[in-house]
Amino acid sequence: MTETKTTCPYCGVGCGVVVAEDRTVRGDGAHPANRGRLCSKGSALAETLDDSGRLRTPMIGGGAAGWDEALELVAQRLAETIAEHGPDAVAFYGSGQFLTEDYYVANKLMKGFIGSGNIDTNSRLCMASTVAGHVRAFGEDIVPGVYEDWEEADLVVLVGSNTAWCHPVLFQRLVAARAERGTRIVVIDPRRTATCDSADLHLPLAPGSDVALFAGLLKHIAETGHLNEGWIEAHTNGLSAALEAASGLDVARITRLPAADIQAFYDLFVSTERVVTVFSQGVNQSSAGTDKVNAIINCHLATGRIGRPGMGPFSVTGQPNAMGGREVGGLANQLAAHMNFDRPADIDRVRRFWQAPSMALRPGLKAVDLFDSVRDGRIKAIWIMATNPAASMPRAELVREALKACPTVVVSDCWVTDTTALADIVLPAASWGEKDGTVTNSERRISRQRPFRAPVGEARPDWWIMSEVARRMGWADAFPYVKPADIFREHAALSAFENDGGRIFDIGGLASLSDNGYDAMPPVRWPVLAGGRESGRLFADGGFATPDGKARFVPTAWRPPVARQERRYPFMLNTGRIRDQWHTMTRTGLAPRLMAHRDEPYLELHPHDAMKLGIGDGDLVRVQTVHADAVLRALVTDGQRIGEVFAPMHWTDRFASAGPVDRLVSGACDPVSGQPELKATAARLSPVPTLWRGLLVGEMRRHDGIYHARIPTEAGQIHEMRGWQPLPAPEGVAEWADRLIGRAGQRLEVIDPLTGAYRFANIVDGRLDACLMISAKSRYPLPDRADLAAMIGARIGEAERAIFTTVREAADAQPVRKTVCVCFGVDHAQIEQAIRGGRLTSAAEIGKVLKAGTNCGSCIPELKEILREMQVVA
Repeated sequence: MTETKTTCPYCGVGCGVVVAEDRTVRGDGAHPANRGRLCSKGSALAETLDDSGRLRTPMIGGGAAGWDEALELVAQRLAETIAEHGPDAVAFYGSGQFLTEDYYVANKLMKGFIGSGNIDTNSRLCMASTVAGHVRAFGEDIVPGVYEDWEEADLVVLVGSNTAWCHPVLFQRLVAARAERGTRIVVIDPRRTATCDSADLHLPLAPGSDVALFAGLLKHIAETGHLNEGWIEAHTNGLSAALEAASGLDVARITRLPAADIQAFYDLFVSTERVVTVFSQGVNQSSAGTDKVNAIINCHLATGRIGRPGMGPFSVTGQPNAMGGREVGGLANQLAAHMNFDRPADIDRVRRFWQAPSMALRPGLKAVDLFDSVRDGRIKAIWIMATNPAASMPRAELVREALKACPTVVVSDCWVTDTTALADIVLPAASWGEKDGTVTNSERRISRQRPFRAPVGEARPDWWIMSEVARRMGWADAFPYVKPADIFREHAALSAFENDGGRIFDIGGLASLSDNGYDAMPPVRWPVLAGGRESGRLFADGGFATPDGKARFVPTAWRPPVARQERRYPFMLNTGRIRDQWHTMTRTGLAPRLMAHRDEPYLELHPHDAMKLGIGDGDLVRVQTVHADAVLRALVTDGQRIGEVFAPMHWTDRFASAGPVDRLVSGACDPVSGQPELKATAARLSPVPTLWRGLLVGEMRRHDGIYHARIPTEAGQIHEMRGWQPLPAPEGVAEWADRLIGRAGQRLEVIDPLTGAYRFANIVDGRLDACLMISAKSRYPLPDRADLAAMIGARIGEAERAIFTTVREAADAQPVRKTVCVCFGVDHAQIEQAIRGGRLTSAAEIGKVLKAGTNCGSCIPELKEILREMQVVA
């Protein structure tokens, strides 16, 4: 059987994947990033190859068009906008889902030929603060370490990273090292997450207080005689200023942590030579994100713990090719190949290499400012590619307003999204499995993403779409690409152009790859110099990308989040990712088993806050900010700090009435990186009464005034519904149901106000097409939703018996079975039964019996929690 080796399209771990001819997917045991392991999302990749929601043909004004017509129109609109308003009236907004080759063409087209810096990407929401922190400290955006450092460290500090859920393959490498050599783990996170299950110490610090914690650590390093003075003298500058900025901070007051816990962390850090500090979105997504990054780096520079085995600051990226985008200058404030706008020689160098006629001379607008400029009319034409900002941007409602008002909105994407609905021109792009190119993971490793099927419909690769537009704008000679290898060779050549060791990013050793060599290219870590030799760790002996070759300590004065809790908004809202979903669910939302663990959006809050507000677990709760409000299901957990709440960012309007959650979030940004603060928005909560519950099977029309969440199942779509307004009077219920599900075919109805049962079904061609079941009295629960979904398509005789049974029979329905291990479909009840029947006492024993926890391992903390709960019960 033919097999294709490619790379997973999800997080920045960069796992190798093997896809067989029958579309089954397994981890690539030869890939150095994952060594055969996959997380729940990677394991379910084959289930996301559902083309039912794919864009198949270009669209203009909502109608189908040919490629020539669509491309000519895009080129015409861009050219007219530039001619009338100048190049800065045009903007591109790209994505970490781009391949490097896509990114390269987009950046070249905008900065070298349109002549504006206005190209930014959704990586601004993820990694921009890390980029800025690296540049300030190292002179260049460099991750110094490698994944093996996680396994060779004696202490790993995880900051703002629920690694067990968001980067589970790396986390399992860390857990294995812990079991083998006793690695200690410290987790620094306001929430108690699944990652904390393996921690020796959890520091639930106050939101936004990371700078104070690490500034205090720097001061402690100096005061206890743990400065590596020889290394500091030889390889750094600026320690005195950094120490001065760190003085006078009351760390315990700012972080709201016990002084003893702070001291325990500081003592552990200074007494352990091999320390890796891993950080992610909890650090980056902050109005002080860049200072957080530099506060961490300062501590590693002060001890000389960088670039050696088991040592260093380590940023884990959130997207599959955020690093590749940074390499080609995909952010508005960057030039290609790690060159910068603040150096005129760099601008000239890129201009000459590209032979660019209209080279951008200054940075463009960063994401939040970019969409604000669309809204106020400064940007007249925007091209959005491979991302869904109408759902993922902070203040998402304002982004939607901006796109509605913009004269020209072009969107290239694979699926229909919230953003394609607002586009004038929609271009169908190739998806994972169809695309051909490279991605770079968090340890600087370039891997091939290879196609294993033809594009759906008329979909085309993003690089091809942009190149075709460039040709129609008169720049055919500069965009002659026939295949991705052509672009990659140019990208590699630019990295080496007039480099002479001045820039660490250099893959010139790959610039002469043949087409066959590119196709067969194994995973390789940059820099890659002449001869194709790859690099490992960096900076052990200095050699930073600064004029004097020395790293810079950066003074980091603590400042609180922009949003403040106050009487009207007494809670702090945090948003983030969960285990089995990805971004706005355009791909993972297609796989029913990825919805089995968390199938509805929710709001985590502490039991103290829940009791005070009269909110029970599973109740509806309204969360309001100055920007918007949303109704979510409450998840009461002592993993939250009192006064703080958490909501996942994945659900959009296409999946739930509550989405997108990012419309609640403030647009406050880090002044250096421009990255928005997604972890700290002031909010208030109020309980929402549930007057009735419902299940709708089939398609649903959006209806205001109710809570609903769409849940894919193997048999079809189920909508969980709850209402906080009374149902209409019995004579108006049927009309109300029509507005929810529409009228098609024959309608069957049961309306029984005495029992609170309302049931409606559409019958088309003798088969059940859709049904709606309402229970207005809590003592009459609804039927099992999986059984209900399985009836869709059933013949009318079977459907009648199932739908119109007595209400009391429905009272015997079982509750929804909660899946714990998504990889193997093991639910809570099965685990409890196995524990009781086999007297199991550990997650490993559960794994032997049920396989739960033996793939990605991200459910192991929950297995342990079930064991603890059952021991308490026993």
